[in-house]
Amino acid sequence: MTNARISFTRFLYPYMIGATLVTMVALAMNHFVVPNSSKERKKFEKEFFGRKQFKDNIVENFSLQINDSTYMYIRSYNFKNSQGSYFAIENYNGIELAQKLTAENISWNEKDSTFKLTRYKFRKIFKDRDSISSGIKLDTAFTFTPKDFLYKSALSQEMPFDELYKFIEISKKRGVKNLNAYLVEFHKRTSLPIASYILTIIAVALAFKKKRGGIGVNLGIGVAVMFIYVFFLKVAEVLGAVAGVNSLVYVWIPNFVFGLVALYLYLNARK
Repeated sequence: MTNARISFTRFLYPYMIGATLVTMVALAMNHFVVPNSSKERKKFEKEFFGRKQFKDNIVENFSLQINDSTYMYIRSYNFKNSQGSYFAIENYNGIELAQKLTAENISWNEKDSTFKLTRYKFRKIFKDRDSISSGIKLDTAFTFTPKDFLYKSALSQEMPFDELYKFIEISKKRGVKNLNAYLVEFHKRTSLPIASYILTIIAVALAFKKKRGGIGVNLGIGVAVMFIYVFFLKVAEVLGAVAGVNSLVYVWIPNFVFGLVALYLYLNARK
């Protein structure tokens, strides 16, 4: 092919078609298929390793900003029996407390998507007086569910693309400070398949011409490049999950760096 003066760009063409097919399949798998499979894996882990992971079923001292003026707090919540202790939700008018609802116990009814409050007290604050009412039981609905009490990176792996996107947007509105673990998972699902193009160009450029050491040299360089890429990817994921950083930039840094390498090898191979 080289003797026939076939250009490197033409030589690369079928490989890029293959990379496109790989990218499309990987995007579909990462965004939709793998998250559903992760749910099945989680069920398996709960069934056979549930006792060892008992602490994962309980959240303690959890607070959440529901909107600009509403905040909630719960001392502890057990996901196994869907019950919690000491619940409070406050509504503010600017910086002044407008009303507050507290309960000694709270339980979740998944069938009706409602909460049952036990031994509750409702306080409404006016300019010159307070109105206080109390009772034994109260069935009510809130704009949050027990699922919102969990902010773990492993949970993001079980959410399809649309569910993860909505979760991030709602959490931002609620004032959740560190969502970077979820953002890393969200961006990684796209950046990793796109890397197929970059790694394909690197691989074809390295294998385009034989070296004096034989094909083993090309294979060795290719494997080394792949290991370095995976290393950079894992480091970027850890750094991108740290609070206060731009997770989008960190997730795409490996692709940017190796994209420059691919561009250099491509231009060099064209010569």
